[in-house]
Amino acid sequence: MCGITGWIDWRSNLLQHSDTLEAMTETLIARGPDAGGTWLSVHCALGHRRLAVMDPCNGSQPMVRYRGNDQYVIVYNGELYNAIELREELQRHDWKFSTSCDTEVLLIAYMHWGKACLDRLNGIFAFAVWDVQAEELFAARDRLGVKPFFFFENNSQFIFGSELKAILANPNARPIISADGLAEIFAIGPARTPGQGIYEGFSELKAGQCMTVSRAGKQIRTYWQLEAKPHEHSLEKTIEQVQSLLLDTMNRQMISDVPICTLLSGGLDSSALTAMAVQYYRDSAAQPLHTYSIDYVDNDKHFQSHAFQPSSDAPFIQLMTNKLSTIHHYLQFDTPELIDALHDATLARDLPGMADIDSSLLLFCREIKKDATVAISGEAADEIFGGYPWFHKEEALNAKQFPWSLATKFRSELLTDEMRNWIKPEQYVSKRFEEAAAEVPQLSGDDADLKAIRQMSYLNITRFMPTLLDRKDRMSMAAGLEVRVPFCDHRLVEYVFNIPWDYKTSGDREKGILRQALKGILPDEIIHRKKSPYPKTHNPAYLAAVRELMKEVLEDSSSPIFQIISRKKIEQLLSSSESSSLVPWFGQLMSGPQLYAYLYQVHVWLKHYRVTIA
Repeated sequence: MCGITGWIDWRSNLLQHSDTLEAMTETLIARGPDAGGTWLSVHCALGHRRLAVMDPCNGSQPMVRYRGNDQYVIVYNGELYNAIELREELQRHDWKFSTSCDTEVLLIAYMHWGKACLDRLNGIFAFAVWDVQAEELFAARDRLGVKPFFFFENNSQFIFGSELKAILANPNARPIISADGLAEIFAIGPARTPGQGIYEGFSELKAGQCMTVSRAGKQIRTYWQLEAKPHEHSLEKTIEQVQSLLLDTMNRQMISDVPICTLLSGGLDSSALTAMAVQYYRDSAAQPLHTYSIDYVDNDKHFQSHAFQPSSDAPFIQLMTNKLSTIHHYLQFDTPELIDALHDATLARDLPGMADIDSSLLLFCREIKKDATVAISGEAADEIFGGYPWFHKEEALNAKQFPWSLATKFRSELLTDEMRNWIKPEQYVSKRFEEAAAEVPQLSGDDADLKAIRQMSYLNITRFMPTLLDRKDRMSMAAGLEVRVPFCDHRLVEYVFNIPWDYKTSGDREKGILRQALKGILPDEIIHRKKSPYPKTHNPAYLAAVRELMKEVLEDSSSPIFQIISRKKIEQLLSSSESSSLVPWFGQLMSGPQLYAYLYQVHVWLKHYRVTIA
């Protein structure tokens, strides 16, 4: 995993701007602590920071290869899980390789098949290839959008990067935000509408898209998207196919030249991946697997079971580590650490994020990085298999709004009257929901119930899941840790998307089909465990600490946040009981304490990046 950046300018000589390219590249040093490199020509400049996972000695980038007199240069962030098969096929076409890294496989695949190479890739990636002779840039992002790709356009310039900070390091790109960008932060956030780059002139290449940039302009094409198809397998065959796909995905993603560990919460998803990783290590006579879990000081005293977080993880983690004989690391963080890391988490994401859910993950990844370079994590299973509560509530299925974000009116009331009238948050969210709902693929024979559940699945995969993937990418890469997400294998997602709902809820349980597929792999106690999300702190000291943070912000007369939110509303909130509410205003985890933390992250973001409100 790495960080990439680049710059095209048809009117300037970029050979004179190597210092700017170096500055852009160095903003990504956390993503690639092992090495860095740049490549410049008159009109194109490319930069790369490397985290060495495959072929540490020979995989430096930007990588240059020739076909006759034609020269191609690539910068690439990701992993190809079918690199071995692609290499063998290309060798049959007489291509020669000088490394064992997947970067060279990807570049030669593009040189051989052109843009059609995307149809052959299995992996997570964001890359750009510059064709020197044609003066054309081709860029692409993986099907589920696991790896990021942002870009900025202005007159004759095109600037891109793995993170917004790389683009902002170029003096031609400025953090100017208008009504839509503010609506993203204060109505959609911490989610983000696909394609939205928040600032004026900034965009995001969407999941499953590719792009060509030349003197003729920019062309974007969708090369992959979810499709509605009839499901032709029996329940038994479906269970068998889900298990087969998962096992094949895990076997592919366990390949690495550096140590791999897993994140283990004791839940269904992380336990399944851990059990498969242990079996892979046993089959290959490798050392015992290391596993990691996160918790918080005094959570055992303050944990309260409720609908959004029904059980504590600790007993289930112990059950799995005993069964699998992993070397387990219990990592625990205290309130002061979580508070201090809110600032760093904001800078890692370049935007306000999921408050302590982000900061705790950043701390978690930093500790794991001391011993490992690659981790396996269970993100995306709930979106794909229908694990969230809103999949199972009729009112959520029929509501014409995003089910993870039901507090738009409450959030809107925190804004100043002028700002609320300008950005119109409730109308903005409705518009974004209608756009998403209009994209949902349906079959002509679907009845109303099937259409509703297919819509819910689509919205979760394309609108909610990217929030968690962004979080995992930014926090892990800020620590120099690569995290792989096997449930995002596009073959699995395509297949499960079209499994009938009565199959998915087999046994009258959420994620029932996955539970059935894991019989014989996991103990019954884990298979029957009710879903519990990523753990958060329940220590009342955290609420007290974030309230103090907001009081400090109130006392900061220079804070730009009060151009946007009402000082009076925040003062009222600080003195009310709403701040201790367990009812989420976003997702399952962001309730009262996280609201203060989110607003504090908005304050940090506005000040650090010197955001200008247009």
